[in-house]
Amino acid sequence: MKRRGYGRRGYLAFILGIIVGFLLFLLISAVYSLRPIISILKPIQADTLEIIFLYTSEKQSWIESVTPAFEKWVKDTIGLNVKVKLIVAGSHETVNLILHGSVKPTVWSPASSIWIPYLNSKWRTLGYSYDLALNGTPLVYSPTVIAVWKSFAERYNITYLSDLYRIIEEGVEFKYGHPDPTLSNGGVAALLMEVAAAAGKPITMLAVEDLMNPSIQKKVSSLERFAVKYGKSTGFFGKWAAESGPQAIQVFIVYENVVVDNSLAAKRKWNDPLIAVYPKDGVFLCDHPYVLLNAPWVSEEDKHIAELYLAFLLSDYSQIEAMKHGFRPSVEHIQIDTSIFNIDNGVKSIIDAPVYTTIPSSDLLEGLIVLWDKVRAGG
Repeated sequence: MKRRGYGRRGYLAFILGIIVGFLLFLLISAVYSLRPIISILKPIQADTLEIIFLYTSEKQSWIESVTPAFEKWVKDTIGLNVKVKLIVAGSHETVNLILHGSVKPTVWSPASSIWIPYLNSKWRTLGYSYDLALNGTPLVYSPTVIAVWKSFAERYNITYLSDLYRIIEEGVEFKYGHPDPTLSNGGVAALLMEVAAAAGKPITMLAVEDLMNPSIQKKVSSLERFAVKYGKSTGFFGKWAAESGPQAIQVFIVYENVVVDNSLAAKRKWNDPLIAVYPKDGVFLCDHPYVLLNAPWVSEEDKHIAELYLAFLLSDYSQIEAMKHGFRPSVEHIQIDTSIFNIDNGVKSIIDAPVYTTIPSSDLLEGLIVLWDKVRAGG
């Protein structure tokens, strides 16, 4: 944490330690307001504190929209000048930035919790005897879906990911795509769902041996050979498909919010909407964990501010804002906004398919990245 003119560390730690629990409760339970909501607390004169938040690009528009309000809320409430430094990268890249020491974040939020054991495993290979990421709290949810033009989905009855393998066996050719797994969690989720469908197993039952199975590799390769693009992020595919039309790409695997953002634009231009298919053989649900790092560079003051920031991101205000950006709320009492999550936007309010958020081990994630070189188009 960077400090400017910071000479009362013990005092601030003491003050923050006393009030943080009360503030957390009020933030989660109260209706959001930019006016001070804790009149009984006298604002304290404090120096500027900075925490570093390393997170993934699909959350960028949401996080950037609510973080200034958090900084103002802390200033208005307890008179503390807080700055959240936002650093954006892909999930795999965030791991490398931490391991290489290029970024020393207070808080880390990959797109999925599957990266937590992966980071810890890599951290220990550097010689450390403890885990860097102890646990994470889901911020929002992003189902990984099959984005497809409605006419194509209806013509070939696409309801399972395995239906893509079926129509390939029937001789149907189509243009396909998903993000690069070495750059994007969305690509990892896509490959994970492809392998599970090829193996005929739930995602949670996959083993490293499945990744080495020649018949499974062959099946996944049969789908990947139709790939016309491997983008850096999921957002790329939605915009490109909506602009370029059904002749450019017919099927691609992305986060649900990409469909929300592009379905109507596609329908207006091509008279054929993009829709999300929630594959009945399993949807991988990205949970965007908020992980306060167990790192020597994270101070007690950092922890207090990070806990307040988490509570703010889980507040009704922030969760409702997240839905405006196409994310599902992680807080149970907040209802899905059906003006956003509806058929007109190409999506459903209720996911009518098995949902998975975890994988058996970090070894499986490592194996997926190795598998990628064998099955990718042109590989």
